[in-house]
Amino acid sequence: MKRLLALGLIGSVLLPVHGQDPAVDLDGLVRAGQQLVRQQLDAQGLQLAVPVGEVQVRAWLKELQTRFAGEYVLDLTRLRPAAEAALPFLDASEELQPYSMWLRTRLDYLKAADELELLIPGAPTPKPGVPVPPRARPTPEQQRRVWSKVVALEPWPESANRFVPRLKPLFTAEHVPAELVWLAEVESSFQPGARSPAGAAGLFQLMPQTARQEGLSLWPMDQRYDPDKSARASARYLKTLHAEFKDWSLALAAYNSGDGHVRTLMKRHSVRSYDRLAPYLPAETQLYVPKVEAVIRRREGKALAELAVAR
Repeated sequence: MKRLLALGLIGSVLLPVHGQDPAVDLDGLVRAGQQLVRQQLDAQGLQLAVPVGEVQVRAWLKELQTRFAGEYVLDLTRLRPAAEAALPFLDASEELQPYSMWLRTRLDYLKAADELELLIPGAPTPKPGVPVPPRARPTPEQQRRVWSKVVALEPWPESANRFVPRLKPLFTAEHVPAELVWLAEVESSFQPGARSPAGAAGLFQLMPQTARQEGLSLWPMDQRYDPDKSARASARYLKTLHAEFKDWSLALAAYNSGDGHVRTLMKRHSVRSYDRLAPYLPAETQLYVPKVEAVIRRREGKALAELAVAR
């Protein structure tokens, strides 16, 4: 316990959730925690402070999710040490373990962001009266190269031995390339119990609305946690996305950030290809698509463009 408490930089200013008066405004505490974490981020050059206590850790996770939703990939740099330090705390709580599965899978995103920062020139020295130009964004090609390097060092997930042979036929049955079963490595590292702060759940991290749209029930049992049912739902959704966007990279971008969002961005910026769309996508999606491609190339020896078109 002392070791876990030593991780915290902000725990002393927020009430712990256990033993609280029932009248305490938990939402207010979470908002206060988010504000404090944001101040810590600004003060420490984006080095996310490690929280202590359930209220603080939930605020911390939501703030990290907010960073993933931003447009600038390099806003994720230097967050990995804090994320790694938070994992033992998440693992120690049965209620928070699903978030640990989610966060552990996304450590690679933070690693890739650090690698990308080395490729991007720093911001120029400000001059009085002259606006500072924005720092360059990592290009899709730079991200592909970095992900090839990061994924090459990743071991074969242990759970893949159990799930890949079992789930590939389900993708094939939905007329979707079987190789896309490796989305489960990117989404959850083949951990069926994973859950994101945004509410996505299961092997393929389906959001509630998408799950219902694809025929899954969330009550009384959440079928997103059923590997077979979630695989079929994921495959059906991917098939629908590919039918609309005619490209697996765009379909994956829509899978991660929402088809409506991708549709809107393509129209707003008058772009039709993934590489031209990428700079406008959320940071997580910019990292997600090349990671999926790198994983499939590593595990199956195929590029996204080589995958069979859904029938």
